[in-house]
Amino acid sequence: MNFSSWPPLLVVDVEGNGANPPDLVEVAALPVREGQPDTGTAGAWLTKPRRPVTPFAARVHGLTNERLENEPGWEEIADQVHSLMGTSWICAHNAHVDHRVLSAHLPTWRPAGVLDTLRLAKATRPGLPRYSLDALIEHLRPDLTAAPAHRHRATFDAYATAQLLILMADHYDTWDQLVAAAVPPGLPGAPEPDKDPTLW
Repeated sequence: MNFSSWPPLLVVDVEGNGANPPDLVEVAALPVREGQPDTGTAGAWLTKPRRPVTPFAARVHGLTNERLENEPGWEEIADQVHSLMGTSWICAHNAHVDHRVLSAHLPTWRPAGVLDTLRLAKATRPGLPRYSLDALIEHLRPDLTAAPAHRHRATFDAYATAQLLILMADHYDTWDQLVAAAVPPGLPGAPEPDKDPTLW
């Protein structure tokens, strides 16, 4: 895979307060450049949700109401998040979720396309018993020695997802092949279906 042919791409991850629909409590956006995660230009934000963090969510990611009490509200950081992400491609694990939540919080944001490492893993590693982020980390053994924070924090999960993307992208020769395998139907960047030449 020629990584220099990739358009601007950010691996994103979000953590929520456990409500449905969720309020965001953390967002991470990690650029991938020349086949490497670029932590020097990454963005990471904590935000105090409008509704309290549920006990279950706090147990998962460790971000309690007390920890977030003095963090800015979403309206204070939304422009920063939108500015960093711009119109880049994004990648996430089970990307429907991250795309839906981010779109709800950033109504005018339109990514160029959306890669999904869950979909990519099913294409490149068929037959695995599970395709969760934890299962893929265990199976593919990406280098996570430089990963920040810990599992289920947005910065760690974005870093792990970036490393998985880079490993699995080597299965393809071109960006277009990667896109065809990794963009879920209905999300931005999905290839247009071939038109039937017999139809007028």
